[in-house]
Amino acid sequence: MRADRLVTVLLLMQTRGRVTAAELADELEVSVATARRDLEALSAAGIPVYPQPGRGGGWSLVGGARTDLTGLSAAEAQALFLLVGPAAAVSSEAKAALRKLVRALPQTFRADAEAAAGATMIDPARWGGRDRRRPEMVDLLQTAVIRRRKVRLTYTNNARQQTERLIDPWGLIDKDDIWYLLAGTARGQRTFRVDRVIGAELTGEAAERPDDFTLATAWQQVVGEVEQRRSRTWATVLIEPRFVRVLRNQFGRHCHPTGELDHGRAQVRLGAPTPLDIARHLAGWGALIEVLEPRSVQAELARIGSELVSRYPPERGSSELS
Repeated sequence: MRADRLVTVLLLMQTRGRVTAAELADELEVSVATARRDLEALSAAGIPVYPQPGRGGGWSLVGGARTDLTGLSAAEAQALFLLVGPAAAVSSEAKAALRKLVRALPQTFRADAEAAAGATMIDPARWGGRDRRRPEMVDLLQTAVIRRRKVRLTYTNNARQQTERLIDPWGLIDKDDIWYLLAGTARGQRTFRVDRVIGAELTGEAAERPDDFTLATAWQQVVGEVEQRRSRTWATVLIEPRFVRVLRNQFGRHCHPTGELDHGRAQVRLGAPTPLDIARHLAGWGALIEVLEPRSVQAELARIGSELVSRYPPERGSSELS
């Protein structure tokens, strides 16, 4: 069911108080069966609509025709529009939906909701970076997820090997400017990077999804596994306490201060996939940081230092006073 049609159904119910599936079908230019499924889906999703069987019956909103469609309080309405408002700046569909939602709110909520929608904007481009644009492939895969249709996927893996497989698309995630597709395959759940998808074709075959599946829970498991692989090597370092904040920015969740020592330096644990990954981050610190262990990270730092001295040898007499 399309989101804009869902909003239209709710607005019609608010205006008329009671509607039949046949009336909705005529209004939305869909079949009666589709209109009935829309109404049932609204009810299953927790929207306060209920059927009244018999002659003169139909579907109504709990509380009457002029009830607040969302059941939101004033504070909840403001919070919702603070969240949705920035998206309306980059999506015409979101902007149209926002206008409809404003009309659906009680009159006393509308002014604050409209102000909240325009109170915040999001500029996704980093300083000096290019504008962020959503890959076109995301739209196709999103349609497959919503319609629950299998997809014939052509994919290139880390080793640049191209494969083709039939998948059940379960959900899409945008993390740190990279899109991922969570899907079911013949070998179980898999995660695909959308930028490695060469081709995708929607099929007419219905996709399967576990009854207990939730995208948020599944993605947290993926994140946990990836972060574990990203921290297979740990190093203990000493640094001035004022620089711990910078290390946190570099290593994120893999930076763990363990306390400040008597001589005024902080002890910090740092994690990364390999000793070389840690050394690359720390090489630019020079003598400001001391690696206590492991020896493998110390060795990588020594190797990097030797390579730099070999490539850029100091000039003779550069340290002498004139």
